[in-house]
Amino acid sequence: MAAAQALTLVGKPYRYGGNNPQGFDCSGLVQYSYSLVGVDLPHGTSQLRRLSRPISQNQMQRGDILFFNQEGGKSSHVALYLGDDRFIHSPSTGKNVYIASFADTYWHRHFTEARRLNLE
Repeated sequence: MAAAQALTLVGKPYRYGGNNPQGFDCSGLVQYSYSLVGVDLPHGTSQLRRLSRPISQNQMQRGDILFFNQEGGKSSHVALYLGDDRFIHSPSTGKNVYIASFADTYWHRHFTEARRLNLE
């Protein structure tokens, strides 16, 4: 599954526009992780929103896409849900892919929605 593939990428560097192990931006990490399980997705948060449907936070499952507002941008950041209120993402320049949690008040405060891909 895509979330399991993403876990193998922990520690890879952030790179704006990146969608390969040399560097990932947030949507590039989602795109690449899903490509490893045979799902072709576009690169970009708005495109990922268009290919998914909203779900409630209590319905979240491993592999769902989480959206966050950052720097004033609506749904400007994405991550893959891992379960147990944890997610994996590629945060920003100078940082690496890592696992974060909703227990972190920053991410809890900036979370906007969870979405599930329309793969049927």
